Amino acid sequence: MLSALSPLPTTEPPRDCPLCPRLVAFREECRLEHPGWWNAPVPAWGDPNAWLAVVGLAPGKHGANRTGRPFTGDFAGELLYATLLRFGLATGTYGADPADDLRLCGAVIVNAVRCLPPANKPTPAEIRTCRPFLEAPLAALPNVRVLVALGQIAHDSAARALELKPSTARFGHLAEHRLADGRVLLNSYHCSRYNQNTRKLTAPMFEAVFARALALRTELARPPRALREESKG
Repeated sequence: MLSALSPLPTTEPPRDCPLCPRLVAFREECRLEHPGWWNAPVPAWGDPNAWLAVVGLAPGKHGANRTGRPFTGDFAGELLYATLLRFGLATGTYGADPADDLRLCGAVIVNAVRCLPPANKPTPAEIRTCRPFLEAPLAALPNVRVLVALGQIAHDSAARALELKPSTARFGHLAEHRLADGRVLLNSYHCSRYNQNTRKLTAPMFEAVFARALALRTELARPPRALREESKG
């Protein structure tokens, strides 16, 4: 069951979610082609007490759609998990397998679209249909203060889930968008193979995002008076 693998079991879609016909048809194709794969909506993964939420796009065919864990088994996961380990947001060793001893601490990962889309491109209708499965886990994570959206689609969906207008909260690498309740939505280019190969995103650029997330956590933990005094100084 999906719920057994998730830190937020009541927020997960059913394994045979019927809501997006195109994605359902593609899922069934994959089940026939690769019966030993996960081939189902990929649940959220990580620390239920997380202060940081990483919002991804959707499962990759040979990554999360195969393994059942976000960013596990594909090229993007290599950089993501190396970075989380570097910044103390994970422990253990990433083995590109859900059976490894990797664990997230202070962080959780959830995708904007839970099912594998053909050519890694969900339609606007599919993104919209899946948004309740982004809204629900974000609402169930009371300690999250910073969200990192990986790419434009993840940013737009997260912004809408957080009741921000993407037209005013524009996506950009390292762009920050503050919510009325103090939370911050932070942007990064997606850690896809294409972005890394073309150098649109480098490891130092990606690390800068998580360094900023940690700085924001410290900043948001300070009482308002201390922040005002620092700004005066």
